[in-house]
Amino acid sequence: MVDIVLLVGKLVLLALLYLFLFAAVRAGLGYVRAAGPAASGARLALAVVEGPRELKGVSVPIAGPVVVGRSPGADIVIADDFISSTHARVTPSPDGTAVIEDLDSTNGTIVNGAPITRPVALATGDMIDLGAVRLKVVRA
Repeated sequence: MVDIVLLVGKLVLLALLYLFLFAAVRAGLGYVRAAGPAASGARLALAVVEGPRELKGVSVPIAGPVVVGRSPGADIVIADDFISSTHARVTPSPDGTAVIEDLDSTNGTIVNGAPITRPVALATGDMIDLGAVRLKVVRA
């Protein structure tokens, strides 16, 4: 009787293991599909044009939401007193463009010389000013 219980337990454990692996592979395929357009060069990136010496020339692809701020948890960390801890967020759009929104920063976000108060669509060549830092939207 004990042998049958152990056999059933092993089979249940094996079935659960296969279900877990199936779910993990299925979730991973979603990430691979999401990266498809990036491989074709249709994605945008944020390039640091002006700012601290250690950031100049850095380019961050916009493959997901990119948070810019002073906080260590931001994707682009800028140590500037005029930058809020979470200053702005740039989010990719399905059509290959991106949208920037100010996250209630103290000093605001400026796109192409104009302060923004709502989410704004970005295109290649747009300039984003955050304090003394200037970012340019480029093709990745």
